[in-house]
Amino acid sequence: MIESGIHLVHKTVGQSSFDVIRGFKRRAFEAAQKKLALGHGGTLDPFADGLLLVLAGQATRLMELMHPLPKTYMAEVAWGLETDTCDLQGKPVSEAAAGHLLPEALDAALAPFLGWTEQIPPATSAKKIDGEAAYKRAHRGEDVVMKPCRVFLLSARWIAHDLPRRSTLELTCRGGFYVRSLARDLGRALGCGAHLTALRRTAIGPWSDPGEGQEHLLTGADLLPWCPSRLLSDEEADHLSHGRIIPTGEFHPASWAMPESFPDPGAPLRAMHDGRLVALLKSTEDGLRTFANLRGGL
Repeated sequence: MIESGIHLVHKTVGQSSFDVIRGFKRRAFEAAQKKLALGHGGTLDPFADGLLLVLAGQATRLMELMHPLPKTYMAEVAWGLETDTCDLQGKPVSEAAAGHLLPEALDAALAPFLGWTEQIPPATSAKKIDGEAAYKRAHRGEDVVMKPCRVFLLSARWIAHDLPRRSTLELTCRGGFYVRSLARDLGRALGCGAHLTALRRTAIGPWSDPGEGQEHLLTGADLLPWCPSRLLSDEEADHLSHGRIIPTGEFHPASWAMPESFPDPGAPLRAMHDGRLVALLKSTEDGLRTFANLRGGL
């Protein structure tokens, strides 16, 4: 049986994010859970590996809350060549010598990309164009013009260099940031071209990659720990399940804090009953009302 909740899964190189979901669907079918809702909380490209969130059952209603979380990556950047996909699987676009690169110049090159900036996603990204993923159009050979998107990069630091060939970068960004685009833009800024040769997602919010072959289930208080909580009595839980308002009462603070200077994700209020997350609440003049009822709880 696949339990409802958020499953922390390690996606391997070569798998698509949907390959992982397909594996969960196969397991659900074998367990006679044909109607179990499944989704993932943030795509990883096939050449990348690391943490993927698989949301099962009522947890799929939490999907939009995953996007604004901080995501941490380890990225290997190859210098001297830009590709059309911004990674090792693409075709060469431009090539230039990288012998002039020095660690000090690479440090300085990161600064303009920190904070909120405008970024052009790769044409082979999952960004939608008129409701269709851009990569589908690109794979059909169509001309794909991507519009700039507003993205946020909290931190970035080089942790290793093998110049002029490659360097390894650790970064933390908000959802929607393309590390492939950062590699492309760094190469252009440094006048030599660049692309990604490896990418690993090591963390999303408070959760870390469980490691290859491992899987970890999150339920109850482990879900949305950056959100404050309201503990419910049996009577209050019943009221909420029937759409009635309950008194504001006392809130319990979040157990995990966003990194300093990270954009506010707009954390909702968790309704907890008997150790389970049963609803997300919003405040009104009359008290607290449910805006997402997680029937049966998580």
